[in-house]
Amino acid sequence: MKIKIKKIHPDAVIPKYAKKGDAGMDLTAVDVVADGATLTYKTGIAIEIPPWHVGLLFPRSSVYKTGQTLTNCVGVIDSGYRGEIMMKYTLSPYQREYDIGDRVGQIIIMPYPRIDFEEVEELTATDRGQNGYGSTGR
Repeated sequence: MKIKIKKIHPDAVIPKYAKKGDAGMDLTAVDVVADGATLTYKTGIAIEIPPWHVGLLFPRSSVYKTGQTLTNCVGVIDSGYRGEIMMKYTLSPYQREYDIGDRVGQIIIMPYPRIDFEEVEELTATDRGQNGYGSTGR
């Protein structure tokens, strides 16, 4: 699948897969903005996600080395968004953050189904029923 991408910063790095079989493409920081208890890492890129697709932003597994957390857990980039891709992290309690030029996250672009809800009086019965958290005994 070909997706249009625009560099909006001269140092922007086009996302790519680090290894064959990887699900996410790495995103690289070209700028960082501190705002109170958060850091916003700018990637310097904007992308044109096709209709009925979504861009999902996740931290890289190496984020544990910084102590930071992505503020919204998973970022959702809708197909109509044409602005810069950014990732907002909490400040690290260890005083370690990513630097400009570091890979700060990853993006996965995937299709999603169109959903139309149908209101009903009852749902189909299952063995689990309404049993929620911990219902499997763990």
